[in-house]
Amino acid sequence: MTILSIRGLTKRYASGLQALGRIDLDIGRGEIFALLGPNGAGKTTLISIVCGLVTATSGTVRVGGHDIEKDYRAARALVGLVPQELHTDMFVTVWSTVGFSRGLFGCPPDPGHLERVLRDLALWEKRHDRIMTLSGGMKRRVLIAKALAHEPQVLFLDEPTAGVDVELRRDMWALVRRLRERGVTIILTTHYIEEAEEMADRIGVINKGELVVVEEKAALMKKLGKKQLTLHLQEPLAGVPEALAPWKLSLRNRGTELEYTFDAREEGTGIPALLRRIGELGIAYRDLQTRQSSLEDIFVDLVSEGSGERA
Repeated sequence: MTILSIRGLTKRYASGLQALGRIDLDIGRGEIFALLGPNGAGKTTLISIVCGLVTATSGTVRVGGHDIEKDYRAARALVGLVPQELHTDMFVTVWSTVGFSRGLFGCPPDPGHLERVLRDLALWEKRHDRIMTLSGGMKRRVLIAKALAHEPQVLFLDEPTAGVDVELRRDMWALVRRLRERGVTIILTTHYIEEAEEMADRIGVINKGELVVVEEKAALMKKLGKKQLTLHLQEPLAGVPEALAPWKLSLRNRGTELEYTFDAREEGTGIPALLRRIGELGIAYRDLQTRQSSLEDIFVDLVSEGSGERA
């Protein structure tokens, strides 16, 4: 079931900057969706429009069936946002700021819910502390608590673990898993691509305001991934023999490794013929290994193609 539906969304600023082209995207209830892209690609602009912080130039956004412009209050009440920047009142206590955030959305007081949120984020012992006295990591936890105070159905995490310690990152992803189990939809942007690879159900790559690809993570890696076969030679080679030219091999590690990159989608990878030819040439190897390209490899490749370049 779709919880977030985006159609024909564009954003052009008064300066003439086209921050978003035409974005069409559906995100399902309970899904973890990772939005990847280089700096300036349009990730934060897209999130800001959905959260009601920026007005779109054209297009529609519906959250839980509510239009974000025509039915603003109902749509916004379903959304929580953890921004990149640490913006909150430094002079109030943790408990006060989280309670205030809940009240902003017209939710009745629920101390039990707020306690659960603070305990989940290891903030319960700090509930009476002023925010100004907390460490940077604890302040980040407070932002998450504020976003969860009104029990949103869609939670945006904009670079949530940038510059935070390993403990908070681990706690953050444990919390994300628990929220997904409760049916909350998580949409995150991150520079830590391994996090998207581990956590996300689907991946969207945005570049220069355009969605380059939206795909289930496993399908994306299977469809766009490449594999590498590496032969660890017993004796180094000065160069790739001419007889092996059809396979376009590369020599690595001072001639001790022979590397073959191939498309995993192709039925005929050429590996059996390559190994036979290597044997005929008397090239001995002590080991071989294969490696599937990572999500980071695919991301770099997609962005490079979108820029008219190759990585």
